Amino acid sequence: MPNIALFGTSADPPTAGHQAILVWLAQHFDRVAVWAADNPFKSHQTPLNHRMAMLQLLIDDINPPRHNLHLYPELSKPRTIHTLEIAETLWAEAAFTLVIGSDLVSQLPNWYQSELLLEQVNLLIIPRPGFVPNDGSLAELRQRGARLAIADLTGPDTSSTAYREHGDTDALTPPIEAYIHREQLYPCQNASKEKQPIH
Repeated sequence: MPNIALFGTSADPPTAGHQAILVWLAQHFDRVAVWAADNPFKSHQTPLNHRMAMLQLLIDDINPPRHNLHLYPELSKPRTIHTLEIAETLWAEAAFTLVIGSDLVSQLPNWYQSELLLEQVNLLIIPRPGFVPNDGSLAELRQRGARLAIADLTGPDTSSTAYREHGDTDALTPPIEAYIHREQLYPCQNASKEKQPIH
């Protein structure tokens, strides 16, 4: 039975931190299914089609390529239980592990049909700098039936928010940065241009 990691992300924009997580997942699972999604609990600056395109660029930029890691736009649903239903039609005999960042641990109990979701998947929590899940939040997930593990990985201290709010391009891989500038996706890209010295 293949063990498949399900990793959806708002990817607004995807960063080097996301890329490090994808590489780690590809080393630990038979298949990694990735998609960009609209999170009902967040507001998004960039349309989904651009976030999906950037996520594909992020995957294409991994060297050496990970042949068990692919983008699946058809899994992109606002509610994860609906994503899981689609995944079950694609891989009928698989075991699924839902991958979430530690910043979403306290939010997950409020997801649509979260208890049904947790009955059907294993849960893998990726530690994020600045977001340490407390024992109470983990205990609540376990009470709801979660079979959870915490990954022995801490991604780089980069975030999409750091780019959106402060123009921190250290968070971006070169193909993503080039795509953002070409498509003029974020206001901060113009601010970062203005800061560059004129020679």
